[in-house]
Amino acid sequence: MTALRLCAVIPTCNHTTALDAILTRLDAAGLPVIVIDDGSAAANAEILRAICARHPNCELQRHVFNGGKGFAVMCGMARAAERGFSHAVQVDADGQHDLDALGALIAMAERNPDAIVTGAPIYDASAPAKRRFGRKFTTFWIRINTLSFRLPDAMCGFRIYPVEKTLALVRKSVRGLRMDFDVEVLVKAHWAGIAVAPVPVKVIYPEGNLSNFQMVADNIRLAKMQTRLFFGMLWRAPSLLFSKPPRIVGGEPTRWSVMRERGAGWGLHLLAAVYRLLGRTVCLAVMVPVILYFFLSGREQREASRDFLDRMWRAGHLKRKPTSWTSFQHFLAFGGSALDKFAAWTGGISHSKLRGDGVAALNELVAKKEGAFIITAHVGNPDVVRAIGVLGNAVPLNVLVHTENAEMFNKLIAQFSPQAPVRAIPVTKVGADTAILLSDAIARGEWVVMVGDRVPVSDGGRVVEVPFFGELAAFPQGPYVLASILKAPVYLLFCARERGVFEVRFTKFADRIDLPRRDRMGAIRAYAEQYAKALEAEVAARPLQWFNFYSFWHRTSSAGGLQKATS
Repeated sequence: MTALRLCAVIPTCNHTTALDAILTRLDAAGLPVIVIDDGSAAANAEILRAICARHPNCELQRHVFNGGKGFAVMCGMARAAERGFSHAVQVDADGQHDLDALGALIAMAERNPDAIVTGAPIYDASAPAKRRFGRKFTTFWIRINTLSFRLPDAMCGFRIYPVEKTLALVRKSVRGLRMDFDVEVLVKAHWAGIAVAPVPVKVIYPEGNLSNFQMVADNIRLAKMQTRLFFGMLWRAPSLLFSKPPRIVGGEPTRWSVMRERGAGWGLHLLAAVYRLLGRTVCLAVMVPVILYFFLSGREQREASRDFLDRMWRAGHLKRKPTSWTSFQHFLAFGGSALDKFAAWTGGISHSKLRGDGVAALNELVAKKEGAFIITAHVGNPDVVRAIGVLGNAVPLNVLVHTENAEMFNKLIAQFSPQAPVRAIPVTKVGADTAILLSDAIARGEWVVMVGDRVPVSDGGRVVEVPFFGELAAFPQGPYVLASILKAPVYLLFCARERGVFEVRFTKFADRIDLPRRDRMGAIRAYAEQYAKALEAEVAARPLQWFNFYSFWHRTSSAGGLQKATS
């Protein structure tokens, strides 16, 4: 790690309530502090002076006029440069940011001394709805103006700047002096090839908190700034799309679990309306420009697609060497799968559309009315089978999904298919309470469904390495551990669209999964190898219908992380 010469810079205007507590925390962290009083009223200025006087490591600079937040931050960084500091921690004076995250920000800056390290806000219930909407709107335009999903909420005022690099950027191209500064400096940094490293930070809105954000004036200012950035993005678009992003140490590779679902709820609602009014063909046509945008802006997903398709070509499962067009077709297939998922859950696909030997096996299990544990994958669209089975036979489903998607999934199903007895259960951490809940569901004859081709979402999630297309790949242990607890028969479910119908493969995987204490890992590996072999056959038959858009082939390092596997 690089040794940093750190200080903190706090811009403030009339914020007196939280400042003393913030300075106390920064004192404990051993950070010298530069407070910029940006034109506070005379009475508040005296209070700020008294607060700062109680902290020997605090330097106070007062502006008799209000130049704006961005101006205050730049003045603070200029003073930090004069005092020989290499990095400045920007801390807003309103007490909204959880300073417990300071250590994580500093650690990230030590690993990435040339990067701007910024808080990625995690809001609690105290955040006003209008603020949430405004930040989502701003984030949308940031993604447009950077053609990237890498930047987090850019209005978070808790970050670490490399002083000289940031001052050079600001003096050259940043125009915002007020609330537009935080956003513009990150976008301009991205344009300039300066890495932006996000770190999760809890954000609260304390009761009675003073905000200097002027709802009308600052929103107009932000809109003008985003418009300027948009036209600046247009002529930079080729380099933004195809340049290699700076590497973030400690932040890569990006795992699927931290790639937020990019099709937000409002997008799914729009998709639903178009589908209901105009049908599948028109809906797919409407989706093409949206998918093209995600294809062009999603560098990591695009590169993962190309890597996977290249592997399929070398293995003989694609007739021609893949190109960017092949990768775009991969994305289009994913869009079609999403549309079929919605159609199935809203009754738009009938049982007559199911084909294959698996249909009979599926009907047989339905007739038995017994609980089952079903392992599936991101191949084709197993949701079609699940939805048709549930809607037609009232078989309750318990689908284990990523925590961040569980609430949205439940709401969508409730709205578009209220008769469907299905619930999404978060699997960030499956504890004893979840196991009991699922055991009860199995006893009632319900089905538990889980994918087996994504590594666990929790940082401490356990994987097992097994061969997959000639190279070791990390597969989750979770499905086999949970199945052994539930003591239910286990099935494999795959489904893919073929010429307007859905080919179903539904096979018995094991009567029971047993994990003996003497060789627990050996048994898990054997089950994972069995699953990987079945998945390999499915993927080889239809490569464009495997939708894992992240780097899949990794090996576990001794430190517990995931690194590229060597051939």
